[in-house]
Amino acid sequence: MFRTALRNVLAHKARLLMTMLAVLLGVAFVVGTLVFTDTVGNAYKERFLTTLRSISVQATPPFDEKTGEPGTVGEDTLRSLRRLPGVASVTGSVEGFAAVAAKDGHPLGGDHSTAAGNYFPQADGRDDRHPLTAGRAPTGPDEVLLDTSTADRGGYEVGDTVRLAVDGPVLHKKLVGIVRTDDTYGSGGTLVLFDDTTAQQLLLKPGQYDGITLEADRGTSEERLAAEARELLPEDSEISTGAQLRERERADAAEGTRGLSQVLLVFAAIALFVGVFVIGNTFTMLVTQRSQEMALMRAVGAERRQVTRSVLVEAGLLGLCAGVAGFLLGIGVAMGIRQLFASTGSGLPDGPLVISPGTVLISFLVGVVVTMLAAYLPARRAAAVPPVAAMSAVHTPPPARSLRRRNAIGVALIAIGVLGVVLTASSGESGSTIVLLPAALLLIGIIVVTPALSGPAIALASPLLRRFGVPGTLAPRNARRNPRRTASTASALMIGLSLVTGLTVVAVSATTALHQRAENTVRADFEITSKNGGGLPASVHRTLAKSADVTSSSPRRQSAVRIGGDEVTLTGVDPRTIGDLLDPGFVSGSLAALGAGGGKDLLIDTSTADIYGWTMGQRVPVVYDDGARATLRIGGIYHDDEFLPPTMMPLATLQPHLKEIEDASVLVRTKAGDGETARHSLERALDQNPLIRVRNTDDLAEAAGGESITLLVNVLYGLLAMAVVIAVLGVVNTLAMSVFERTREIGMLRAVGLQPEQTKRMIRLESVLISLFGAVLGISAGIFLGWAAGRLASDSIQGYEMVIPWGRIAVALAGAVLVGVVAGLWPARRAARLNILTALKAD
Repeated sequence: MFRTALRNVLAHKARLLMTMLAVLLGVAFVVGTLVFTDTVGNAYKERFLTTLRSISVQATPPFDEKTGEPGTVGEDTLRSLRRLPGVASVTGSVEGFAAVAAKDGHPLGGDHSTAAGNYFPQADGRDDRHPLTAGRAPTGPDEVLLDTSTADRGGYEVGDTVRLAVDGPVLHKKLVGIVRTDDTYGSGGTLVLFDDTTAQQLLLKPGQYDGITLEADRGTSEERLAAEARELLPEDSEISTGAQLRERERADAAEGTRGLSQVLLVFAAIALFVGVFVIGNTFTMLVTQRSQEMALMRAVGAERRQVTRSVLVEAGLLGLCAGVAGFLLGIGVAMGIRQLFASTGSGLPDGPLVISPGTVLISFLVGVVVTMLAAYLPARRAAAVPPVAAMSAVHTPPPARSLRRRNAIGVALIAIGVLGVVLTASSGESGSTIVLLPAALLLIGIIVVTPALSGPAIALASPLLRRFGVPGTLAPRNARRNPRRTASTASALMIGLSLVTGLTVVAVSATTALHQRAENTVRADFEITSKNGGGLPASVHRTLAKSADVTSSSPRRQSAVRIGGDEVTLTGVDPRTIGDLLDPGFVSGSLAALGAGGGKDLLIDTSTADIYGWTMGQRVPVVYDDGARATLRIGGIYHDDEFLPPTMMPLATLQPHLKEIEDASVLVRTKAGDGETARHSLERALDQNPLIRVRNTDDLAEAAGGESITLLVNVLYGLLAMAVVIAVLGVVNTLAMSVFERTREIGMLRAVGLQPEQTKRMIRLESVLISLFGAVLGISAGIFLGWAAGRLASDSIQGYEMVIPWGRIAVALAGAVLVGVVAGLWPARRAARLNILTALKAD
């Protein structure tokens, strides 16, 4: 039987190629995921080993609760640490923020890390944290270093003048060197390094450091050095040995890659699940085509178990070949996934590909096991065919009772799935994963009843195809001839499209809610903020208020006050203009309260009201930051919104109590609206300061989550594309096998006058029908699942309402038509090229 299986594999190479591709792609996805996560994990490990190799002890001073600033240590502490026995070197670090502009003026870094620090040379004049690749170290206040990525993206070379800002106006510094860094700046962030003195003056305090690292002499224990250093450092400093740092970073890297690996493996499982339909279809057709051969084997003494075993061995050989090819392709998939994440600015480190023995073993196991499982039922059916019936070519269709039983099971699964999804979605448990089980039952139920649905659906589309003449009449009949096969082929496409549609519905609904809320709440054309999350100088608002392009503006200045035993942040706004810039949805009261009551009214959002139990008209005693006391009256309560501050009061009332005049943000309306012309005008008025961010309502919505949602969905689209590709291969495979089965029939059609072009059209229309049937099922299921997922996400996304993206759905349907046309090209060409006489002689 083994020799028989081997001969069958070698005899039907062309038939099994498409099946092998389906398994191959699924295995490649699994292998690619494992290789990718092993590679990233190893890259993290190597990066941290390289970065932390020279660190024996790391110390961070405690946070200063009085000033609200990070703790520091002085240069005298560094000198004391250098005198400890066993210390090879001591490095003081200064870390902060610096925004950098490219040569053409546009800011670099976006929302990524825009860091600054000090270059701390040792006795040899080098700082091992930042190896120089060009130039020299900075020696004065007008010189800086950039990392290689920042220099490349900004178009800078050694000797150029760099435009940057730390916490105020634009600074111009000379680039004297470029450094290589092992941190995440290459993924979109920026790094600027100053000399030690300049970094302290700009980022911290003169003569102070916010962190210290020690390198021990050979033979000196890290634990002993840490204990001795603790005696010289401020009390409660966080002190770690190099071994502890390396172990912590290894654990963090492993945890970070574990979640990513699980997500990727889920999509690999989906791809393999889709591949099961293709494999099952192929072996079902192969078994049908070889029924006489198997009946002859039964007639000469082969047992049912031997026939079943023969088909399974054939599947195992196919899976083994697919496993080998999938393993090789998986290496390429891993490289592609790594490139995809690098292009999104994920910050994943680079490194050589890592292929573990376990990955090699898994590739073979997955290929063989999945293929044999998919082929098991066709093998059992092959063994059950009576020898006499098969040898006499009496191929009896499955009994109707079998299909009725299948339909009953499918309807039950759909009912349970729909009920479970509706109940879970109506429970209000945000982010609940319980919905995954009923959703899976629903999709399985649809797959089970798809044969019963295929007939009516194709019959419904039949009148539309009559305009294609005879091919349009024959194509629906061919598609309905074997409902099980048509259903299985369509189901593979349905799975991928249902997931894609569900993701699209949720993503479009969420981003639409964010954009609508931003537009309804923020009347201002632009919000100006600082990139470092800190305050803006008051001069920014004064500059904008004087601009001829600005029609109204208001700063948002904040101060922490004491109310009872709690600390509450109050936001001061200009009562005269705030109504032109913001439109809160009030539960009670209005913005007019800010201009009444002698400036003693306070507006709060519903969350603040709930936390402190404040009600409309209540008088609240406050203690300002300067110690002054006052009583404010709750003059209005509005719905909480991420685009609104939690409190608002007249700026004139709050400002006299501020120790430092700076703005959390500035809201402006312009004559030219919120377009790019107005944006550039504001940026020019602010000297194109890279520290300042100018955002319109669309930008605010994207920053509030729209950009993250879009990026996530695009990545998921890329991952699900593998399942769709496998489904397309299934359509090609089914049609190719179907053409082989109908060789004699096609020959007769050709003999009575069907032209080659009409034959091609008939096969292509059949392919389009199957693809559209799967697409309609998938889109319908996806909309329902998208509704359920949206209900679960609605609590965390304010104003969420389901939006059906009809345009994208139309694109998906058009794509299904294209898939059908492309998938039918090769089978149609093969059918049209059949020799009439040879086809008529076929069995």
